[in-house]
Amino acid sequence: MTDVHTLYAITHSLYSGRARSYLIKQGIPFRELSTGHESFKAEVLPKGKLPTIPTLVTPEGEVIRDGAAIIEYFEAQNGRPCRPPGPRQQVVSALFDMIGTDGLLRPAMHYRWNFPEENLDFVRYHFFYSQRDLPQREDKTEHMMDRMRHAAAAFGVSEASAELVETLYLEFLAALNTHLAEVPYLLGWQPCVGDFGLLAPLYAHLGRDPKPARIMQQQAVRVYRWVERMNRADDDIPEFFDPGSGFLPDDDVPETLLAVLRILAEDLVPETRAAADFINQWLADNQPEAGSPAERMLGMAEFTVRGQSMTAVAQPYRFYLLQRVQEAYEGFEPAEQTQVEAMLADCGLEELLSIKLDRQVGRADNLEVWN
Repeated sequence: MTDVHTLYAITHSLYSGRARSYLIKQGIPFRELSTGHESFKAEVLPKGKLPTIPTLVTPEGEVIRDGAAIIEYFEAQNGRPCRPPGPRQQVVSALFDMIGTDGLLRPAMHYRWNFPEENLDFVRYHFFYSQRDLPQREDKTEHMMDRMRHAAAAFGVSEASAELVETLYLEFLAALNTHLAEVPYLLGWQPCVGDFGLLAPLYAHLGRDPKPARIMQQQAVRVYRWVERMNRADDDIPEFFDPGSGFLPDDDVPETLLAVLRILAEDLVPETRAAADFINQWLADNQPEAGSPAERMLGMAEFTVRGQSMTAVAQPYRFYLLQRVQEAYEGFEPAEQTQVEAMLADCGLEELLSIKLDRQVGRADNLEVWN
């Protein structure tokens, strides 16, 4: 058992699904524990710094907090098996990592918390059993659920915007379903980092909670199968009678996947632009010291999608992930950069190469910090 990692996570946690899937697909031995275990508070939290999940403990006792950091830890050690070789595919993979873990929070929170008749008993079960069996278990459960109920509004869901949120999500779901008719993963026959990022909202919230899971099963069965596939150690592709291997050749990004990105661009770009403007003003006003924590939520930014005004929390973490897209692009040869620019322009995403914070977000001692 000395080579077994410990993943502190919860089944219904959006961010946990990303790291769990990576460990499964890469054949990394692990056991999963809830943060309700006393060991998390006593042994892990002092090193992890924040009580967030997922948090990984290696067999040697190293603590790694955050799904992106967990995946990066193994990718750096093992020759980056989930990074495609070509520049276009690398950028697409990094984009979907960002989109999944930050760009699809609106539908994830909306479909979990705004349909209590369908979801409440299911969701409450998971929150309740993530707590230790102590007298305050009921109270802690209600406190956690009440806090999370407000998340949908924080991420831009309101009575006025709910219909648009659903419309964009269903269009995205249909386009992704079409894409997955040809290949089992985003970029071919094996998962890229972007697959794991995208799984975060599409598993725990949108693929398991009763209301959105039923939508996915009825309207996008291939997406539902991808969600199942991403939680299996084998390829799980019996539908494909002539399967290939690896990533698609020649740095190919299929038109069907570009169609998915075009839909996502509609709210991703204006929200990212508005969040950058808000955070840059906050940086100018507050001048945080280098190395100080970059808080996850700094305030609310307003933007417009399909003519409708929306307001959502501005999060530096979005730019921590966007930096990876930009750094990959900046490391390419000029001809490769031109190819990437053309692809992103075709999807309405080219602005993401230039939207930046005035201060970069780094990582130190398990925290996102201002550089």
